[in-house]
Amino acid sequence: MQENYPQKPGIDFIVKQAFFYWNKTLIYQLMFSVIYFSIFFTSLFFFATKFGIWEQNQALIEAYKTSTEAYLEKAQALSQTESSRMFMYSFLGTIIFLYPLNLGFFQIYRKMDLNEEIGLSDLFVGYNGSNFFRYGSYFLFWILPYSQLLGTVIFPVFWIAVTLFIAPLMFFQNKTILEGLSLSFKAMKNYFIEIFVCILIAFIFKYIGFGVFFVGALFTFPFWNAMIYSLYKTIFSEKQ
Repeated sequence: MQENYPQKPGIDFIVKQAFFYWNKTLIYQLMFSVIYFSIFFTSLFFFATKFGIWEQNQALIEAYKTSTEAYLEKAQALSQTESSRMFMYSFLGTIIFLYPLNLGFFQIYRKMDLNEEIGLSDLFVGYNGSNFFRYGSYFLFWILPYSQLLGTVIFPVFWIAVTLFIAPLMFFQNKTILEGLSLSFKAMKNYFIEIFVCILIAFIFKYIGFGVFFVGALFTFPFWNAMIYSLYKTIFSEKQ
């Protein structure tokens, strides 16, 4: 495979293409969200109960009633407990487990381009064989720096832009994480404005569904994958 960068695409084309893929696969968007949130919240409640997080939250509420300083001191103390650390590890494990579900949309959108039949099994392609360990490792590589950068405003967006194409490059061109990072960084430099604007649009649309009685989120939450695929398809070419 080789990559080249064609004439700069228009933002309107990329966005319209992303909405086209999303609109044609609404049933799979819904299935994704139902599966994702079902596993996520079941896991969240299970581990919160197992590690006594509800009791810790009650202690925080009582501390807050005393003073803000007491609340902050209590929060600091609780964050150092073994149960809190175990809960955070469990939370991290849950989102790592769920990440490969996103890869299913790359499979679905590519099949749409090839006019091939799409099935529910395509949504789980990220779990086939060694795929789970491959993409789970990538997400761990991605989430650790991202979580450390959340305290800032600019750097999380920069990290998202720099790593945006690693997953599709791994999926479609069998690149390693480091190879994907290098190519993704080059694409970000060449198409910074297009990528930044599309990230902003995808972020807004992804979470706007939560404002529609949360029901809309079941359809808009996975939209991010359509935008990534549209950007990838427009910016990168795949040649044997």
